[in-house]
Amino acid sequence: MLHVGTSGWQYRDWRGVLYPDGLPVRRWLEHYVGAFATVEVNNTFYRLPPTETFATWFRSLPPDFVMALKVSRYLTHLKRLAEPAEPVARFLERSAPLGPRLGPVLLQLPPNLAADPPRLADTLDRFPSTCRVAVEVRHPSWFDDRTAGLLAERNAALCLTDRGSRVTGPLWRTADWGYVRFHEGRARPRPCYGDTALGHWAERLAERWPEGEDVFAYFNNDPRGCAVRDAVRFAHLARRAGLQPSRVPRVLAGPVES
Repeated sequence: MLHVGTSGWQYRDWRGVLYPDGLPVRRWLEHYVGAFATVEVNNTFYRLPPTETFATWFRSLPPDFVMALKVSRYLTHLKRLAEPAEPVARFLERSAPLGPRLGPVLLQLPPNLAADPPRLADTLDRFPSTCRVAVEVRHPSWFDDRTAGLLAERNAALCLTDRGSRVTGPLWRTADWGYVRFHEGRARPRPCYGDTALGHWAERLAERWPEGEDVFAYFNNDPRGCAVRDAVRFAHLARRAGLQPSRVPRVLAGPVES
Protein backbone atom coordinates (compact mmCIF):
# COMPACT_ATOMS: atom_id res chain seq x y z
CA MET A 1 0.00 0.00 0.00
CA LEU A 2 1.05 3.58 -0.63
CA HIS A 3 0.64 5.45 2.66
CA VAL A 4 0.10 9.13 1.80
CA GLY A 5 0.24 11.92 4.34
CA THR A 6 1.88 15.17 5.34
CA SER A 7 4.77 16.15 7.59
CA GLY A 8 2.87 17.42 10.60
CA TRP A 9 -0.68 18.69 10.97
CA GLN A 10 -0.53 21.96 12.94
CA TYR A 11 -0.30 24.66 10.28
CA ARG A 12 -2.44 27.78 10.34
CA ASP A 13 -2.21 28.02 6.55
CA TRP A 14 -4.43 24.94 6.44
CA ARG A 15 -7.49 26.77 7.74
CA GLY A 16 -9.97 26.79 4.89
CA VAL A 17 -7.95 24.08 3.12
CA LEU A 18 -8.14 21.05 5.41
CA TYR A 19 -9.55 22.57 8.60
CA PRO A 20 -12.90 24.37 8.58
CA ASP A 21 -12.82 27.95 9.77
CA GLY A 22 -13.58 28.04 13.48
CA LEU A 23 -12.33 24.53 14.23
CA PRO A 24 -10.23 24.87 17.42
CA VAL A 25 -6.57 23.85 17.21
CA ARG A 26 -7.07 21.17 19.88
CA ARG A 27 -9.33 19.33 17.41
CA TRP A 28 -7.03 19.50 14.40
CA LEU A 29 -5.51 16.04 14.96
CA GLU A 30 -8.99 14.56 15.29
CA HIS A 31 -9.93 16.16 11.97
CA TYR A 32 -6.66 15.15 10.30
CA VAL A 33 -6.98 11.45 11.16
CA GLY A 34 -10.44 11.45 9.65
CA ALA A 35 -8.95 12.64 6.36
CA PHE A 36 -5.58 10.83 6.20
CA ALA A 37 -4.35 7.45 7.44
CA THR A 38 -0.76 8.51 8.24
CA VAL A 39 1.32 11.49 9.32
CA GLU A 40 5.02 12.16 9.74
CA VAL A 41 5.71 13.78 13.10
CA ASN A 42 8.51 16.34 12.92
CA ASN A 43 8.38 17.80 16.42
CA THR A 44 9.96 14.62 17.81
CA PHE A 45 13.11 15.84 16.04
CA TYR A 46 13.21 19.13 17.95
CA ARG A 47 11.97 17.89 21.31
CA LEU A 48 11.16 14.31 22.24
CA PRO A 49 7.74 14.38 23.93
CA PRO A 50 7.03 12.55 27.19
CA THR A 51 5.42 9.13 27.12
CA GLU A 52 2.09 10.70 28.10
CA THR A 53 1.96 12.59 24.80
CA PHE A 54 2.45 9.40 22.81
CA ALA A 55 -0.24 7.71 24.92
CA THR A 56 -2.62 10.60 24.20
CA TRP A 57 -1.90 10.33 20.49
CA PHE A 58 -2.55 6.58 20.60
CA ARG A 59 -5.99 7.15 22.10
CA SER A 60 -6.74 9.69 19.35
CA LEU A 61 -5.84 7.46 16.41
CA PRO A 62 -8.11 5.00 14.59
CA PRO A 63 -6.91 1.40 14.18
CA ASP A 64 -5.77 1.90 10.58
CA PHE A 65 -3.63 4.97 11.31
CA VAL A 66 0.16 5.02 11.65
CA MET A 67 2.54 7.75 12.75
CA ALA A 68 6.02 8.02 11.28
CA LEU A 69 8.40 9.63 13.78
CA LYS A 70 11.49 11.69 13.07
CA VAL A 71 14.29 10.69 15.41
CA SER A 72 15.65 13.35 17.76
CA ARG A 73 18.30 15.72 16.43
CA TYR A 74 20.23 14.98 19.63
CA LEU A 75 21.30 11.73 18.01
CA THR A 76 21.61 12.85 14.40
CA HIS A 77 22.82 16.46 14.63
CA LEU A 78 24.39 16.91 18.07
CA LYS A 79 25.88 13.46 18.64
CA ARG A 80 26.26 12.93 14.88
CA LEU A 81 25.45 9.22 15.35
CA ALA A 82 28.14 8.75 18.00
CA GLU A 83 27.26 6.56 21.01
CA PRO A 84 23.72 5.84 19.76
CA ALA A 85 22.67 3.27 22.38
CA GLU A 86 21.17 5.65 24.95
CA PRO A 87 19.44 8.07 22.51
CA VAL A 88 17.86 5.19 20.57
CA ALA A 89 16.73 3.43 23.75
CA ARG A 90 15.19 6.65 25.07
CA PHE A 91 13.41 7.27 21.77
CA LEU A 92 11.97 3.75 21.72
CA GLU A 93 10.93 3.92 25.38
CA ARG A 94 9.16 7.26 24.96
CA SER A 95 7.34 6.24 21.78
CA ALA A 96 6.36 2.76 23.02
CA PRO A 97 2.78 3.80 23.96
CA LEU A 98 2.02 4.19 20.25
CA GLY A 99 2.16 0.39 19.95
CA PRO A 100 0.80 -0.75 16.57
CA ARG A 101 0.20 2.88 15.52
CA LEU A 102 3.96 3.38 15.25
CA GLY A 103 5.01 3.45 11.61
CA PRO A 104 8.53 3.97 10.26
CA VAL A 105 11.10 6.10 12.05
CA LEU A 106 13.20 8.59 10.10
CA LEU A 107 16.88 9.31 10.63
CA GLN A 108 17.59 12.59 8.85
CA LEU A 109 21.33 13.19 8.78
CA PRO A 110 22.86 16.69 8.69
CA PRO A 111 23.89 17.95 5.25
CA ASN A 112 27.47 18.45 6.53
CA LEU A 113 27.81 14.92 7.95
CA ALA A 114 30.12 13.06 5.58
CA ALA A 115 29.80 9.32 5.13
CA ASP A 116 30.61 7.30 8.23
CA PRO A 117 29.29 3.78 7.58
CA PRO A 118 30.40 2.31 10.93
CA ARG A 119 28.47 4.95 12.89
CA LEU A 120 25.37 4.48 10.76
CA ALA A 121 25.59 0.70 11.07
CA ASP A 122 25.95 0.95 14.85
CA THR A 123 22.93 3.26 15.03
CA LEU A 124 20.72 1.05 12.87
CA ASP A 125 21.69 -2.02 14.88
CA ARG A 126 20.30 -0.38 18.04
CA PHE A 127 16.77 -0.57 16.63
CA PRO A 128 14.87 -3.86 16.87
CA SER A 129 14.45 -5.76 13.63
CA THR A 130 10.70 -5.15 13.82
CA CYS A 131 11.24 -1.38 13.57
CA ARG A 132 11.27 0.10 10.08
CA VAL A 133 14.01 2.72 9.82
CA ALA A 134 14.35 5.16 6.90
CA VAL A 135 17.57 7.13 6.46
CA GLU A 136 17.71 10.52 4.75
CA VAL A 137 21.35 11.16 3.89
CA ARG A 138 22.26 14.55 2.45
CA HIS A 139 26.04 14.70 2.07
CA PRO A 140 27.00 13.36 -1.40
CA SER A 141 29.74 11.14 0.06
CA TRP A 142 27.02 8.74 1.24
CA PHE A 143 25.88 7.95 -2.29
CA ASP A 144 27.97 4.85 -2.96
CA ASP A 145 27.77 1.08 -2.83
CA ARG A 146 28.84 0.96 0.82
CA THR A 147 25.76 2.86 1.92
CA ALA A 148 23.43 0.94 -0.35
CA GLY A 149 24.76 -2.38 0.93
CA LEU A 150 24.66 -1.32 4.58
CA LEU A 151 21.02 -0.30 4.30
CA ALA A 152 20.03 -3.38 2.32
CA GLU A 153 21.60 -5.72 4.89
CA ARG A 154 19.33 -4.23 7.56
CA ASN A 155 16.23 -3.76 5.40
CA ALA A 156 16.47 -0.03 6.10
CA ALA A 157 15.01 2.26 3.45
CA LEU A 158 16.98 5.00 1.80
CA CYS A 159 14.66 8.00 2.08
CA LEU A 160 14.03 9.24 -1.47
CA THR A 161 13.72 13.01 -1.59
CA ASP A 162 12.48 15.75 -3.87
CA ARG A 163 13.28 19.44 -3.60
CA GLY A 164 12.31 21.94 -6.24
CA SER A 165 10.56 19.16 -8.19
CA ARG A 166 13.96 17.50 -8.62
CA VAL A 167 15.24 14.20 -7.26
CA THR A 168 18.01 15.06 -4.80
CA GLY A 169 19.72 11.68 -4.48
CA PRO A 170 19.85 8.17 -5.87
CA LEU A 171 16.64 6.24 -6.40
CA TRP A 172 17.81 3.10 -4.64
CA ARG A 173 15.49 0.41 -3.38
CA THR A 174 17.32 -0.84 -0.29
CA ALA A 175 14.39 -2.47 1.52
CA ASP A 176 11.18 -4.31 0.80
CA TRP A 177 9.39 -1.07 1.72
CA GLY A 178 9.94 2.54 0.70
CA TYR A 179 9.93 6.09 2.05
CA VAL A 180 9.80 9.36 0.12
CA ARG A 181 9.65 13.02 1.24
CA PHE A 182 8.48 15.94 -0.87
CA HIS A 183 10.10 19.14 0.40
CA GLU A 184 9.23 21.82 -2.16
CA GLY A 185 7.61 21.97 -5.58
CA ARG A 186 8.04 24.50 -8.38
CA ALA A 187 4.45 24.84 -9.54
CA ARG A 188 2.27 27.85 -8.86
CA PRO A 189 1.64 28.81 -6.20
CA ARG A 190 5.01 27.92 -4.68
CA PRO A 191 5.84 25.58 -3.00
CA CYS A 192 3.14 23.35 -4.54
CA TYR A 193 3.90 20.53 -6.95
CA GLY A 194 2.49 20.16 -10.43
CA ASP A 195 0.84 17.03 -11.77
CA THR A 196 3.78 16.28 -14.08
CA ALA A 197 6.26 16.03 -11.20
CA LEU A 198 3.84 14.05 -9.05
CA GLY A 199 3.00 11.73 -11.92
CA HIS A 200 6.67 10.94 -12.48
CA TRP A 201 7.03 10.06 -8.81
CA ALA A 202 3.99 7.78 -8.92
CA GLU A 203 5.57 5.92 -11.83
CA ARG A 204 8.94 5.63 -10.06
CA LEU A 205 7.34 4.15 -6.97
CA ALA A 206 5.17 1.77 -8.97
CA GLU A 207 8.28 0.48 -10.77
CA ARG A 208 10.25 -0.09 -7.57
CA TRP A 209 7.52 -1.29 -5.21
CA PRO A 210 4.77 -3.24 -6.96
CA GLU A 211 1.26 -3.26 -5.58
CA GLY A 212 1.09 -4.80 -2.14
CA GLU A 213 4.42 -3.49 -0.84
CA ASP A 214 4.40 -0.61 1.62
CA VAL A 215 5.65 2.83 0.63
CA PHE A 216 5.29 5.91 2.85
CA ALA A 217 5.07 9.31 1.14
CA TYR A 218 4.97 12.59 3.05
CA PHE A 219 4.59 16.17 1.85
CA ASN A 220 6.63 18.71 3.77
CA ASN A 221 5.63 21.77 1.70
CA ASP A 222 3.10 23.07 4.20
CA PRO A 223 2.84 26.82 3.26
CA ARG A 224 -0.45 27.79 1.57
CA GLY A 225 -1.79 24.32 2.28
CA CYS A 226 0.23 22.94 -0.65
CA ALA A 227 1.07 19.74 1.24
CA VAL A 228 -2.61 18.87 1.63
CA ARG A 229 -3.46 19.67 -1.96
CA ASP A 230 -0.47 17.75 -3.30
CA ALA A 231 -1.15 14.68 -1.16
CA VAL A 232 -4.65 14.49 -2.60
CA ARG A 233 -3.39 14.90 -6.18
CA PHE A 234 -0.58 12.42 -5.63
CA ALA A 235 -2.95 9.74 -4.35
CA HIS A 236 -5.10 10.20 -7.45
CA LEU A 237 -2.12 9.93 -9.81
CA ALA A 238 -0.69 6.96 -7.89
CA ARG A 239 -3.95 5.10 -8.33
CA ARG A 240 -3.66 5.65 -12.08
CA ALA A 241 -0.14 4.18 -11.92
CA GLY A 242 -1.49 0.99 -10.37
CA LEU A 243 -0.73 1.73 -6.72
CA GLN A 244 -3.20 1.47 -3.85
CA PRO A 245 -3.06 4.70 -1.84
CA SER A 246 -4.38 5.12 1.67
CA ARG A 247 -7.28 7.46 2.25
CA VAL A 248 -6.98 11.18 1.56
CA PRO A 249 -9.60 13.94 1.75
CA ARG A 250 -12.11 13.63 -1.07
CA VAL A 251 -12.70 17.35 -1.31
CA LEU A 252 -10.60 20.12 0.18
CA ALA A 253 -12.43 22.71 2.23
CA GLY A 254 -11.19 25.48 -0.06
CA PRO A 255 -8.73 26.23 -2.86
CA VAL A 256 -5.05 26.99 -2.42
CA GLU A 257 -4.70 30.65 -3.30
CA SER A 258 -2.35 31.67 -6.06
